Amino acid sequence: MREGLWVAVRISAPILAVALVAGLVVGLFQALTSVQEMTLTFVPKLLAILAVFWVTMSFMTGALTSYFTATIVPIIMAGG
Repeated sequence: MREGLWVAVRISAPILAVALVAGLVVGLFQALTSVQEMTLTFVPKLLAILAVFWVTMSFMTGALTSYFTATIVPIIMAGG
């Protein structure tokens, strides 16, 4: 279970980090310019998250595949 949680953290860390950075940059921009548009916070974060997801998709797939073949499949094959 601990290894499964660690895999989940490794997979989600790039997306969460980019969402945090994009949120901080947009928030700083809004504070400096006094522009309080709701789409300004949503659209850049969404685009950044999608870009990072697209770039790291092979890493995520590899991490999940190796976790399942090394951990989950042997447990299933052993019958519990």
